[in-house]
Amino acid sequence: MESKSKNLVLGFVVLAVFLISSVKSWTGEIHGRVVCDVCADSSIGPEDHVIQGAEVAVLCITKSGEVVNYQAFTNAKGIYTVAETMPESDRWNACLARPISSFHDHCNHPGGRSTGIKFTYNRPSGHFHTVRPFVYQPSTAPSYCSESVSE
Repeated sequence: MESKSKNLVLGFVVLAVFLISSVKSWTGEIHGRVVCDVCADSSIGPEDHVIQGAEVAVLCITKSGEVVNYQAFTNAKGIYTVAETMPESDRWNACLARPISSFHDHCNHPGGRSTGIKFTYNRPSGHFHTVRPFVYQPSTAPSYCSESVSE
């Protein structure tokens, strides 16, 4: 009788492992850039540069209704990345990416659309979504910016 109980328990364990392993996983990735708009002219040009260490928040709602919040910092190329693997049934449905702060000495005033960017996440597993760049501006533009405008 004891061996039947052990076999029954072992059978349940095997069944549980089989069911868990049959859950389809999904991987999503979101990335974008943070840029210093040196001349505060709302266009990215040769005088502008990326910002390393800028903080970005990404909030996503999953298909199951769960809200997940991510925090990311930009690398030396000004790029931030958020990625996660989860069950297909819990994948991201919609997200909001927004800049939090720039630790750059001179370029730390939000410019342009600093409130955030909402988007629907409908990419297949393993593909990524790129968010428009977030822009920070200096409190005052360098003098060479106004010189090029007046010429």
